Amino acid sequence: MSRGLGDVYKRQSQDKGLTIVGLRLFLNERGLAKVVVGLARGRKSYDKREYLKENDARREMDKAMKNYR
Repeated sequence: MSRGLGDVYKRQSQDKGLTIVGLRLFLNERGLAKVVVGLARGRKSYDKREYLKENDARREMDKAMKNYR
């Protein structure tokens, strides 16, 4: 990553409330790592609640299917 791009990511993460996240990780034969990074925005609170409800329902269905077998 170039110096300028790193500065842009840093500034946007501080100003706009974005988070720098690793998207992909590559390892070469010498054991060196290369990470593809991106900027992401967090979920809103109502999105989190919906996501948790979906996960809870999915978990309940999986539990019922496991007990059914």
